[in-house]
Amino acid sequence: MVKRAVLLIILILAVFGCSKPGTTPTNNNTTSTCSAPLAPSALNSIQVFPKDYPLNTDISGVLPDPNSTAIINAIGNYGIHADFGSGLYNGAPIGIPFTLVCSDQAKVPITYRANSYDGNYGNESDDGPFPIPDNAPIEGNGSGDSHVLVCDIENKVLYELYNASKNAGTGSGWSASSGAMFDLKTDYYRTDGWTSCDAAGLPILSCLTRYDEVASGKITHAIRFTLSKAHVYNGYVNPARHKVSGTGVLGASLPMGGRIRLKSGFDISGYSKNNQVVLTAMKTYGLILADIGSDMYFSGAPDDRWDNIDLAKLKAIKNTDFEVVTLGTVK
Repeated sequence: MVKRAVLLIILILAVFGCSKPGTTPTNNNTTSTCSAPLAPSALNSIQVFPKDYPLNTDISGVLPDPNSTAIINAIGNYGIHADFGSGLYNGAPIGIPFTLVCSDQAKVPITYRANSYDGNYGNESDDGPFPIPDNAPIEGNGSGDSHVLVCDIENKVLYELYNASKNAGTGSGWSASSGAMFDLKTDYYRTDGWTSCDAAGLPILSCLTRYDEVASGKITHAIRFTLSKAHVYNGYVNPARHKVSGTGVLGASLPMGGRIRLKSGFDISGYSKNNQVVLTAMKTYGLILADIGSDMYFSGAPDDRWDNIDLAKLKAIKNTDFEVVTLGTVK
C-alpha cells in the first residue's frame, strides 16, 4: 500500500508538476493554430461577445426615451462625423488602430502611471501581463488618448490600454493610465464604478466601425460615439459602468452608455453601399456614448480602403435625425 501511494504521488507530480499552487493559469493555448501577423479581417472569424450581449442586441424596436426630443435638441445641430478613414492626419492613421495576435504571443508587464496627459487609474485597471507586441500601433502615434488595442483571437480575449507608451527595451512592456481585459466569450462587464480605457467603462474594439465588416455587408453591434461635456450627464446606464464629469442636466443630456439610433424612416437609399451598411447599423444597433469628445463623432479603425470623400457625405445626417432609446435606470 505504501509503495502504491508513493507511485501515485509521483504520477500526480509528473502530470501536474508544471502548475504552482496559488498561481492563476495562463490564458494561452498550448498549441496555437494561427500565425502572426494577422490581417484585420481575421476578427470577422470570431464572435465578439455573445449575441445576447447588450452591445450586440437589436434596439430598433425599443421605445424612445421620454426625454428623447429634449436631449437631441439640446445637442444642437451637428452632422455625424466619421472619426476614421484612410491615409494620415497630422502624420498619424485616422482612427483607433488595433492588433490581432495568436495565443502564443508573449505577455509583457504593464505599469500604471500618471503623466502630463492624464492621471493614474491603476486601482480600476486589470493587472498585467498583457500579450501586447512591442510594435503594436498607438492611436495618434502617441498623441492624445493613445489607445492600444490587442485581441487574442484564439483565446477570444481583448486587452486595451489608455494613454499608453512603450517602455524602452524589447519585451520590457508598456506604461498606461489604465488597462482593461475583456473575455469576449462571456457577457462580461467591468466592476460597477470602474473605468476601462473608455470613460464609460466599455470595450473599445467591439464598438469600432471596421472596413472588413462593412465590406461583408453587415455591422452587428453598437457603434462608439462621443459628445462634448455640455451634452453629457454625470451618470451612466447599462452596459456602461463609469461616469465622467459631464455638465449636462438630467433629462436634457445623455449619460454614459446611452444609445441613440437613426430614425427608422430616414431614407438611406441615396448613399453608397458602404455607407448604407453603416447607416443600417445605426438604425438597428445604434450609437453608444462611450467618451467625452467632439459632438456626434463616431469611431472606427483606420484602413487604407476607406473612401474619405464618401465618408464625409455622412455629415449631411444631423443629430436631429436620431432619437434616444429608453435609457433605463441612470446611476
